[in-house]
Amino acid sequence: MPTPPPGGVLVRVTHSVISVGTEKMKVEQAKMNLLQKAKARPDQVRKVLDTAKTLGWKAALDKVRNRLETPTPLGYSAAGVVEAVDPLNTRFRVGDNVACGGNETALHAEFIAVPDMLMAKVPEGVENWQAAYTTIVSIALQTVRQLEPTIGERVLVTGQGLVGLLITALLRANGARVMAVDLAPARKSFAEAMGAEKFVIPSQQNLADEVRAWTEGYGVDAVVLATATQNNAPTEQAIDVIRDRGRIVVVGNTKVDLLWKYAYEKEISVRYSRSYGPGRYDPAYEWGGTDYPIGYVRWTEQRNFDACLHLMKTGQLDLGAITTRRVAFADSLGVYQELLGEGAAKEVGVVLEYAKSSEFGVSGSESATRTQSAVNSKPGTQNSKLSSPVSRLDVIGAGNFARTMLLPHLKDKIPFGTVVNNTALSANHVKSKFGFTDAATDYASLFGRQENAAVIVATRHHLHAPIVKSALAANRHVFVEKPLCLTREELAEIDAVLAKSSGSVQVGFNRRFAGASTDLKKLLRATPGPKTASFRVAPGKLDPTHWYANYAESGGRVLGEACHFLDYFCFLFDSKPVRVLAQTTWPASGRLPFPDSVTAQIEFADGSCGQLVYSAEGDSSWPKEVCTVYGAGFVAEIENYQKLVIHRGRKATTHSYNGKGHAEQMAAWTAFLRGGAEHPLPYEQSRQSMMLTFAVLESIQAGRSVGIS
Repeated sequence: MPTPPPGGVLVRVTHSVISVGTEKMKVEQAKMNLLQKAKARPDQVRKVLDTAKTLGWKAALDKVRNRLETPTPLGYSAAGVVEAVDPLNTRFRVGDNVACGGNETALHAEFIAVPDMLMAKVPEGVENWQAAYTTIVSIALQTVRQLEPTIGERVLVTGQGLVGLLITALLRANGARVMAVDLAPARKSFAEAMGAEKFVIPSQQNLADEVRAWTEGYGVDAVVLATATQNNAPTEQAIDVIRDRGRIVVVGNTKVDLLWKYAYEKEISVRYSRSYGPGRYDPAYEWGGTDYPIGYVRWTEQRNFDACLHLMKTGQLDLGAITTRRVAFADSLGVYQELLGEGAAKEVGVVLEYAKSSEFGVSGSESATRTQSAVNSKPGTQNSKLSSPVSRLDVIGAGNFARTMLLPHLKDKIPFGTVVNNTALSANHVKSKFGFTDAATDYASLFGRQENAAVIVATRHHLHAPIVKSALAANRHVFVEKPLCLTREELAEIDAVLAKSSGSVQVGFNRRFAGASTDLKKLLRATPGPKTASFRVAPGKLDPTHWYANYAESGGRVLGEACHFLDYFCFLFDSKPVRVLAQTTWPASGRLPFPDSVTAQIEFADGSCGQLVYSAEGDSSWPKEVCTVYGAGFVAEIENYQKLVIHRGRKATTHSYNGKGHAEQMAAWTAFLRGGAEHPLPYEQSRQSMMLTFAVLESIQAGRSVGIS
């Protein structure tokens, strides 16, 4: 069973398409002997020669043999159902129908693991057998984009295999007129069904005469070479029939030797079309999930996928007209044997259909459980008073938050040691402003020796877990801004390091320390029975240029911000969360492909219930944070932690406060570091809040309620 790549998904394939020409060529090349392969791939021969010069002939031949012995999978265009989602992906969820691409991923196989940018959701109205064509259609679409046709232009498409037929259909959809050319008479009916005005068989008709008659003697505006041949005849024919300053786009693996005199005299433009579009073969895009800004690259390969699926949905692309066979995956070997023989000429689109997941002995929930297994380890408590005060406090991350919300409440309360920041200028500025002993740009030097010291981690979120682990390994007392980490795996690693450390961890869940929160908690403790709390948060829309929009760094708003309010429910009820049901309330797609607005309902062990509405929509005049709590005989409401109104006994009492608890949390932590108080926020409580946050993300991805271990 494959494992989803970082940010990717596991897909149970329902359909895949055999690209007859491409895959026949691949199988035939695999059967070639060494000399035949050398003739077919001179580029690889050059690499072998370079290796021989560097390492010797024996090493070069060993390298060739190892390469030739390696099995190569077939297939590159498929569709299926999402079975499991990597925690870093929030664009897809279990049960989604998806179209998948890539010759390393969208294989003819029951299960495939696909990175985020090589997938697209299948819209309603499109069946999975149609969506399985998406990658191949994208090849044709990218060719048309390279051609840049205008309405009424006459285009010659040489080669009416699967890709050539799709190019014909897409050119027709763009308002161009198409003359189709192929050696096989059997392709005529398919070409006409896809919109070709004329169909020419070069062995039976004179192509130059046919073009002269069709274009009033001018020649075609453009030629698409969708052939696969090492014969230069298609290229020579294209130059002969194209008009002055016409253009040629090459998509097939075909020989293109331009006759200089004729190409020069006509000033012909030649372009090659690379696969599915921009992003192809770029590992940062395909495997790293780094999308190209739409203002610079309108049509990436993933956006081409979406465009192709839309054409299917609207009926502008009739795939039924070119689907010649739909066969069971179990019969695929026989199909390949036919395609390698005489059967290839009569086949165009061959769709493989797969069995249900139950026939493979795996269910989506089981697969998801393996991928996103809960961490059940329980670290020991390390929250008692310190036997002696810490020697100093170091700070890693000297951004605006640390300078304004944390350090002013710690200055002159505890000795400051080293401040670390990526920017030396900022580090020196904070050193001077707050009286640190040293400034640095690399935190690794802080943990070179074991000592009784403390550290604040206020970096970007993806660095939290690595720094916390390093600090705990050096037995430091750690304050880390929320979130503690970005994955369950990181949480388990922190558990393991903490269990062996004499240090401690406090997470920056400051809102539970606010004055309004403290008074509300007293009321709840004095009231019997379960309670219900509704937390409405209006943070405003996320600026796509803000670092929070970089999911790899921030983990998104659920992990980075909503964790605050999930922790607040745990604080209010003093009970363990047992189940959550969550959903996004705005599509996780487009410029921000992860949840920006989310709702969640959490069930607690004592019967209490927390309801979170975290919405980027609304109006800025509304208070940013409002929490309403319902209990036996009272209703209480906090507004921005500045006001607490308690309705009880037909009376409303209003209390006023200052701040969201940063000062109070720093004061409580300082008392602990001085040895005068117990730890103000035990790790087990912060860990529980993080587990709840991960469960919310899992519920969004799976589209169901999720239990919390």
